[in-house]
Amino acid sequence: MSQQYQIPGTPRVISPSPTPSENPDGKDSYFAPITRSAVSKRIASPSSITEEKDSDSDLEKRARARSRSPKSVAKRRRASGIAAVTPNVGIPLAAASRPKRKPEPREPNGDANGHLSPASAAASYLRELSRSPSPLGLIPIHRHWRSFIHRHEIPRKALHVSIGFFTLHLYTRGVQTSTIHPYLLGALIPIATTDYLRHRFATVNRVYIRFLGALMRESEVNDKYNGVIWYLLGTWVVLRFFPKDIGTMGVLLLSWCDTAASTIGRLYGPYTPRIRKGKSLAGSAAAALIGILTAGVFWGLMAPRYWGFEKSFMFKGMLTLPDVARTSLGLKQEGRGTIGGLLALSVMSLWSGLVASASEVVDLWGLDDNLTIPVLSGLGLWGFLKVFG
Repeated sequence: MSQQYQIPGTPRVISPSPTPSENPDGKDSYFAPITRSAVSKRIASPSSITEEKDSDSDLEKRARARSRSPKSVAKRRRASGIAAVTPNVGIPLAAASRPKRKPEPREPNGDANGHLSPASAAASYLRELSRSPSPLGLIPIHRHWRSFIHRHEIPRKALHVSIGFFTLHLYTRGVQTSTIHPYLLGALIPIATTDYLRHRFATVNRVYIRFLGALMRESEVNDKYNGVIWYLLGTWVVLRFFPKDIGTMGVLLLSWCDTAASTIGRLYGPYTPRIRKGKSLAGSAAAALIGILTAGVFWGLMAPRYWGFEKSFMFKGMLTLPDVARTSLGLKQEGRGTIGGLLALSVMSLWSGLVASASEVVDLWGLDDNLTIPVLSGLGLWGFLKVFG
């Protein structure tokens, strides 16, 4: 029965032109001449696929290569029960199937040195561009309001500006400078003592930063003394040792010109020439402009409206050349070489703006500008009026 219905073998297809292995005569047989075109065709043509009968190996039983298109791969995965999960659209399937790397263990504060790393503190584009006073995130309130407080120092600048308005308020009330500077000295001593203690004891420093960190810069946390100390010292010096109008102008120039220079310098300083490290032409120009306006408002509006040019004022609305200059210029007659009114106010305002800008730029032995601005401004105004007042 099995002999009767035996399945015949697969017939072999014999090429019309015999191969050299099938030629019984070998080299003695005749072959047609081979041309160059035939040789090039033979080289370019792919090798023939040989099929051997009764091969049982797994490699030889494989069919031709499967298609690698994404559709066919997805079909085969669904048919085999493997779901191709791609978490994000546009990520290649091979990249999505890779095992995710486990995050490396980090220290509690983000770095091995015990401080927050700058990369973790600066998590946004604006944060990286920011000239932040707290790049390491050591001040708690700065960590909560990074992009706003860090970039503009809002609490610190608000304190600066408010002291100027508070000074004008005291002036309108008729408060004399001789009654103010004792209070400044009384506040300076305990604040300076506390700041000294916080640099000696870490616990005091942590409590200090918790309550006053919004008014501090990063450099003042461990390295420098708080700027409030220098602010109180500078205002105490000008109110204690200078006339009333000079002392008041020194506080106003510190309050408003320094804030304007810092704000405009941060915004437009990179686009203007740099005068020295941390000082740009834009910031100095802003300080000069605000100084001119401040002098015009105080000597042109506030003083005449409320108390007039008092005896304690150095500037009484007039400017006069020194006697030596008047003699050399032939202006000996009375009234010659003297200006008053709007012209004198304009000259005084221009000089005030120049003094404010110069005192904001100068670096005096590395002292804090909260001390140098009022003292140098007071000296500049006092010296000018000593000559021309």
